[in-house]
Amino acid sequence: MTHVLVEVGRNTKSVMERDMKVITTLVLIKKDSDILLGMKKRGFGEGFWNGFGGKVKEGESLEESAKRELLEEVGIEALSLERIGLFDFTFEDGKEIEVNYFKVGKWKGEPTESEEMSPKWFNENEIPFEKMWPDDAHWFPVFLRGVKFVGRAHFSGQNTIKHIEMNEVKEFD
Repeated sequence: MTHVLVEVGRNTKSVMERDMKVITTLVLIKKDSDILLGMKKRGFGEGFWNGFGGKVKEGESLEESAKRELLEEVGIEALSLERIGLFDFTFEDGKEIEVNYFKVGKWKGEPTESEEMSPKWFNENEIPFEKMWPDDAHWFPVFLRGVKFVGRAHFSGQNTIKHIEMNEVKEFD
């Protein structure tokens, strides 16, 4: 198990009582040496390249949410999924988000643009990290190596990581 700890600046503000944590999924598709990403066209994360996903609905499993979001955002039906990561994100405004990462093994359909996402294939050596969430540069290379991960990060706004730590894991509990 590898442990990475990065301290970026200091958070001198006290963290006020937070609302309930939002549980989300993020789905990635890798085909040979290419990765399918989507340009977020609206809402939280607008203007960033990302995987496909969103909030887990009440009564929905993580896998059901991941499959639903993938179909809604890019028109692809996931036939098999593998959970590959878990990250807890906190923001200075008190927002908390848990992201559950999945890799699609088999799928049906072709990537299609939706109102929310514009899909594009990228070679794994040309991932546009400069146009992605800053934490992606930490966990994405681990994903590309086929290793599972868990971590947490604290953000100031959407562009500044104040603190991030990550562990590589064999399995999830």
